[in-house]
Amino acid sequence: MDYEQALASLRQTDPTAPVPAVLGALAAPENRHLLEYVVEDPFGAHVFPGNEPGYAPETFLADLEAQLSGTAPIHLWSYIPTCAYRCRFCQYPVVLVKGSAEVTDAKASQWVDWNIREAELWLEQVPSLASAPVGEFNVFGGTPSLLPKHAIRRLLEFYRENFGFGPETTIRFEGDPSTFTPDKLELLAELGCTKLSSGVQSFDDPVLRQSGREHSAEMCVEFIRNAQRTGFDWISIDLMYGLLDQTVDSVRRDLDVVLAEQPTAVVCTKLHLKSYSDTRTGVAGVQPAAWQLPDYRDRLVRDGHRWPPLGEQYQMREVLTEGLRAGGYTEHPTMYFARDGLGPEKWKSIMVDQDRQEAEVAIGLGGSSSCRASEAITDVHWKRYSEAVEAGRIPLGSATGFSPAAQEARAIKMALSTLQPLDDALHQRRFPGSSLFAEPWRGQFGSLAERGLLRLDERAGRVELTPDGEVLVEAIINTELDRDAAPALSP
Repeated sequence: MDYEQALASLRQTDPTAPVPAVLGALAAPENRHLLEYVVEDPFGAHVFPGNEPGYAPETFLADLEAQLSGTAPIHLWSYIPTCAYRCRFCQYPVVLVKGSAEVTDAKASQWVDWNIREAELWLEQVPSLASAPVGEFNVFGGTPSLLPKHAIRRLLEFYRENFGFGPETTIRFEGDPSTFTPDKLELLAELGCTKLSSGVQSFDDPVLRQSGREHSAEMCVEFIRNAQRTGFDWISIDLMYGLLDQTVDSVRRDLDVVLAEQPTAVVCTKLHLKSYSDTRTGVAGVQPAAWQLPDYRDRLVRDGHRWPPLGEQYQMREVLTEGLRAGGYTEHPTMYFARDGLGPEKWKSIMVDQDRQEAEVAIGLGGSSSCRASEAITDVHWKRYSEAVEAGRIPLGSATGFSPAAQEARAIKMALSTLQPLDDALHQRRFPGSSLFAEPWRGQFGSLAERGLLRLDERAGRVELTPDGEVLVEAIINTELDRDAAPALSP
């Protein structure tokens, strides 16, 4: 899609809903680069890549060890890539587990074996990891809730016994709504899990079918209710917008269900078509998602299906953000909504809040790990991954470092993604001799302020996104902010 086509798509809106407030900012010629970024919208506030490629994985491990020797609580996660099927939008590294109960049990157990063996290698090569306090431990996927109960027990007991779990550590488990059966929920509660995440995506059955999901909207509602009855403290669901055949009215109905069922948290995600690998702001698997293939998308249109234009996608976003805020939810970080008064998502806060930004250690296929000096991605190819683990090597596929300037830029980008005001005094304590109101930040922030995306209050020492800036924060942090950039963008 070229720029003129992007503008046309942006201006195509549903007449039954208000024109999205951000339309004027995105259509402005001086924000052309932002519009071009959001057309396919790769994940933009999830992985913050380094600027020094060719970094040795051993050097990353040494950087991590140095930071962990005196760390505040970190985010630890275990990635189990097993899935019963592949969604048509999914870019993540996943491994399909199909067949008889005996076959699926063996495959799933094998991935737990590899995950535990990799974790042992991390503990051997990063000694401080064993005692580093764990703020939140997440079992993500894939669909780890596919694991048989004995494998879930073995995995959680291993991590609890071998890492720095304490009274303040929270344990979170992710899964498909259909696989969070009542007996699995009871087991997870017994094992000390207090948080759940589930990829609901939509409460519209036709939209779910077109996306390749094999659960129904009714199953999603039952999951929320069963989890509430079991007594979990935090029940989070994922919703997507911009999906095939989805309408603004469909998203309104999704919001109605959320407000009726009252999950603890809601994560809202735009459909991403651009490969995460292009920007390294997410971790993509070996195979592209079906919907990333232009010929496939075009064929769907020829068959009578419809992709929501960009203008409608921003209307959908506005329905969700305004409706959730009015319904008693607070957004922090971007597009992560939690019930008012509960604070932000703990694992995200550990990673990105300006006063934290602690290490993240990810164990499993395609995991993304980082510390303040560097970051690394675990291999996404299952065969290379398994061979490395079997050979006694941490299967890091790549690592990149952060120059001192990039460390400062990364800290600002992460903090902006929280949607909270930036504090200059805090910034100066972390980066002595620098200020958010000195170059290059004064020029870059000044340009954003001139375009109505940012507010600067030098007397209070605060830098704050405007409502338009909040909507476009992912595009801003991935196209504009760089410690070595020119003082301001040329309009």
